[in-house]
Amino acid sequence: MNLRTPRGVKDFLPLEAEWKLELERKIRSVFHRWGYQEVISPTFEFYDLFAQGSGDQRQAYRFFDQNGDLLVLRSDLTTPIARMVATRLKDEAKPLRLGYIANVFRYDEVQVGFQREFYQAGVELLGSSSAAADAEAAALAVTIFNQVGVSGFKLDLGHTGYIQGVLSECPTQPVRERIWQLLRKKDLVGLKAAVMTGDLPEHVRVLLLNLPHARGGAKLLEEAYAGAPNEMARNAAANLREIYARLHDYGLGAQTEIDLGMVKSFGYYTGMVLEGYVPQVGFTLCSGGRYDQLGMGFGSHLPAVGFALGLERLMLALELQGLRPEAKSGGVLILPRSWPHALEYAAGMRDQGIRVEVDTENRTEAEAAAYARQRQFARVVVVDAASIRELPLDGEEGSQC
Repeated sequence: MNLRTPRGVKDFLPLEAEWKLELERKIRSVFHRWGYQEVISPTFEFYDLFAQGSGDQRQAYRFFDQNGDLLVLRSDLTTPIARMVATRLKDEAKPLRLGYIANVFRYDEVQVGFQREFYQAGVELLGSSSAAADAEAAALAVTIFNQVGVSGFKLDLGHTGYIQGVLSECPTQPVRERIWQLLRKKDLVGLKAAVMTGDLPEHVRVLLLNLPHARGGAKLLEEAYAGAPNEMARNAAANLREIYARLHDYGLGAQTEIDLGMVKSFGYYTGMVLEGYVPQVGFTLCSGGRYDQLGMGFGSHLPAVGFALGLERLMLALELQGLRPEAKSGGVLILPRSWPHALEYAAGMRDQGIRVEVDTENRTEAEAAAYARQRQFARVVVVDAASIRELPLDGEEGSQC
């Protein structure tokens, strides 16, 4: 018998599980205050759903059920929610604000920050194509990281329309696809070679070579608008300019930056895209953007925007910032010298929300004190028919309750 966990999955031991649940509670609280209702989708769906929605399913965990249907473990949450909105929620008033916290599965190469089963929290705002909706999603992402205590969090904003507008000036589709992939991989050497050997106008060469370095704020957007090679790129720059201005209205301008060279791995994005990070972590903590065409494969034409954050990545960022919680003393261990009285006392403590453990091993008082220190109990109480007595811990004297 192999007692190890499979590659790419992990156990959450009690303290870590408690921390994860506490972070989820804080995230749910932000969702609620911003008007987002939580939904829960199935862990597995028909393969065709994800093939239609997310496209490339080479990283999907696939299997056949007993009826011969090809199923897949969910590799993202956006696609199931698009399916849910197109069917179960199609008659609801729009826009819809939906949130989720769930595990997803991808056959990724395992490394720090990349697991094959991991947990995501995120939101989808469906039924609005406005820049205000994009700005709300971005502002909510920043707010969540601020609320859970991450310091130095930054959010980058890009736009698929700007890059597509620039690439549309390339003469052939293979050249466009090649440069897109190089930008996605951040392969600057390959990008330079492709741009310099391609049959491209000089102004397009300059724009493409500058894309990986096109980071900044309002001034960059003005320059991008003025230097846009066509209407598609110009409209994208104008859209980003409005979104960026609204984030300043939220008071979050200092935590946001424009990155015109941002390219996403998912192909369903159609407008603004976003990525969040902190300096101590070498990968993104959240990702998302606008995806107005994803629902069309399910018969829905709702524009939509959203983002997802990785819970394990969030926990790692907090840990690197010295914010991993330590075990704290708390709760009561009861030695039941009279079971009816001990259980009545335990029930009263539990009604107050206090952690209570009733000893089932007939421990001596010395053994109970040692166990309580090991398990981080704050008190040990001996309950008999006539009295309730607290045992001393850490050299303290006991007391009558």
